Amino acid sequence: MFTGLIREMAKVVSFKNNFLTLKAKYHPKIGDSIAINGACLTVVKVTSDTFTVELSPESQSILAMENYKDEVHMEPAMMMGDRFEGHIVQGHVDCLGIVKSIKQNGNSTDFFISLPSEYLKYIIPKGSVTIDGVSLTVNEVLKDSFRLTIIPHTIENTLFKRYKVGTKVNLETDMFARYIYNMFKGNKEKKDELSWGDVDKIMANY
Repeated sequence: MFTGLIREMAKVVSFKNNFLTLKAKYHPKIGDSIAINGACLTVVKVTSDTFTVELSPESQSILAMENYKDEVHMEPAMMMGDRFEGHIVQGHVDCLGIVKSIKQNGNSTDFFISLPSEYLKYIIPKGSVTIDGVSLTVNEVLKDSFRLTIIPHTIENTLFKRYKVGTKVNLETDMFARYIYNMFKGNKEKKDELSWGDVDKIMANY
């Protein structure tokens, strides 16, 4: 389990034959789980100054592999007793999002992210979402996208400084949104029409 708070930008040393080798101040152990751009991966090799994770063909088919170069977001798995920040992140990427537009908004920047329609139901206004491993708050949900407002500190210290219109990103929806939606969708005859207003009404009956 992760929190969506990036602990370090790791440098990509190489990516060959499904093995991604990284250099970072953090030194994991073999077998450790570590989130790289939001995807939970297993450490399979360590040296004095690098560590290597393995990406299966399945993982590579889901992830935005074009972002696994130069620098990547890195977050070690939470340990029991750690301070809990961000939100609960599983490291299980649901789909790829695409940066639809970028607009300046005073001292912050709005990023509009589009995503496949079947995942939009898990995006909740003022809820949480993970973009390339970064825990963020959804400010607005639109017909086929959602808006994030990013402060300069986050942009300067993450891959957001490299994002352009058309950039693909790893997207993980909020775990609780998925669970709650699937728990209550059976209460509707037409399951694909369940809205968050419906969920509120159902929960009010308990």
